Amino acid sequence: MMLMPQTAPLASPRASHPARAQADPADIAACRTMLHEGSLTFFAASLLLPRSVREPASALYAFCRLADDVVDLGDGQPGAVDGLRLRLARAYQGQPAPVAADRALAAVVARYDIPIALPMALLEGFEWDAQGRTYETLEDLQEYAARVAAAVGAMMALLMGVRTPEGLARACDLGVAMQLSNIARDVGEDARMGRIYLPLQWLREAGIDPDAFLAEPVFSPALASVVQRLLRAADTLYGRVHSGVAQLPAACRPGINAARFLYAEIGHEVERNGCNSIDQRAVVPASRKAWLLTRALIEVNPAGASESLPPLPATRYLVDAAAGSRPPVADASGAPSWWRLKDRAVWLIDLFDRLEHRKQQRRRVPAR
Repeated sequence: MMLMPQTAPLASPRASHPARAQADPADIAACRTMLHEGSLTFFAASLLLPRSVREPASALYAFCRLADDVVDLGDGQPGAVDGLRLRLARAYQGQPAPVAADRALAAVVARYDIPIALPMALLEGFEWDAQGRTYETLEDLQEYAARVAAAVGAMMALLMGVRTPEGLARACDLGVAMQLSNIARDVGEDARMGRIYLPLQWLREAGIDPDAFLAEPVFSPALASVVQRLLRAADTLYGRVHSGVAQLPAACRPGINAARFLYAEIGHEVERNGCNSIDQRAVVPASRKAWLLTRALIEVNPAGASESLPPLPATRYLVDAAAGSRPPVADASGAPSWWRLKDRAVWLIDLFDRLEHRKQQRRRVPAR
């Protein structure tokens, strides 16, 4: 359906922050477990972040994961998102629900002064999913990606101490780019679930009727051209992120490099498959992930043009909300040393190798 113009959320109160206390270590540990089970790629990238960022990032992810699960289980019922908004409001009031993810989130948003507009944007995106929205143009799709991905990018930037409009805009660019990569990879999977995220205008221009495609999702050269077009839009945004990495604390750059390299490679793998996301799901091989993690460690001092670009229209309200955030009290928890980073990378490479071996073993077991 056609997206109507969206109005930016009204200014919302900040979280209460009595002494800006740290989250309970047990709650953070529970959040890390959710992260490890839910997203290996995000978990891998987070291990290259300093502990002072990695732990609060785990809290944000855990709440996002919990919210996504609640909306999915709610089967599109409006009450599911309304309940999450209430839980979010309680966290910002310093009275979180008795759940590890909620308690950790309350501590993190208070300590880092994360505006409620950011997680509220995420919940709005989940609500759009539950409503089965479709997106007519790329700009409409970017409105969706701003909510489900760029909002997380802006929150991550705040955890790393980035509060300049330029740095926040690039963090939002990365979130949108990653979401576009995921959409390109999951075209077939989404269609079989009755969902379509590709711009409807692009499908029609390629001679594809969106309703007919959903009824019978089959691969075609025309569909490949649409997927390719989406990947080019993602690559443009990945290119814009380069200057933003230079604005990050040095200790945070390997983790963000890992995220952008690994997610961009998803798109490259889709291209290697001929942009056929219907009959197969692109998977980045462990050996290539290992190289990308090594590259993330090496390219910690990005060079090149640092042209200042405005945020995407879809993410401007997120940038404006986050730019007014106040930094937390200085944290003495140390940034990882070069040698510790290398140790983590070696561990991750071994993890990827073992997981790939397990997948190959499962493929050899005949179905019963």
